[in-house]
Amino acid sequence: MLVHIALPVLVAALFVFVSSSLIHMVFKWHQSDYAKLADEDAVRAALRGSAPKPGQYMLPYCGDMKDLQSPEMQAKWKEGPVATLHVQRNGLPNMGPMLGKWFALNVVVAALVAAVVYSSMGIAIIDSHRLFHVAALVSFLAYAVGSVSNGIWKAQTASSVGKDLLDALIYGLVSGFAFAWLWPTG
Repeated sequence: MLVHIALPVLVAALFVFVSSSLIHMVFKWHQSDYAKLADEDAVRAALRGSAPKPGQYMLPYCGDMKDLQSPEMQAKWKEGPVATLHVQRNGLPNMGPMLGKWFALNVVVAALVAAVVYSSMGIAIIDSHRLFHVAALVSFLAYAVGSVSNGIWKAQTASSVGKDLLDALIYGLVSGFAFAWLWPTG
């Protein structure tokens, strides 16, 4: 059974990877998702001075929700800025490992989509239209929910979330196409 669904899984992952590459390198519609700070050099210098390790940070930091009751902590939140900071390792980005992880995630998503298709429809499917819809919907959900969560909890802008949802829709459609095209038929 795994041999029969390996091809649609790998092709769906490849289609998503190529679509993502086009979105980010040719169409570049995510380029406006990030803004430059007015005094970037001063912020960089301040961060360098505290030497944060790679990770995720919250500004102001509140280790316990009870601390929000203190006037000092409330003043920090009112004064601002309020930010979530993601710190990466210093140096030029090494795209190879990141792209490898992205492709691996695409394979995992496609494998999970295959599991849903198989458990809901079986291996030898006659209705490829329904298969397309199931695979496209599950793929869309897998790629979309994180962006909505980031919009809620990490202040990602509505336009950025909207573009991420458009990406997810494209990924869902190309995945649905790959599954409908290559899934074993009855």
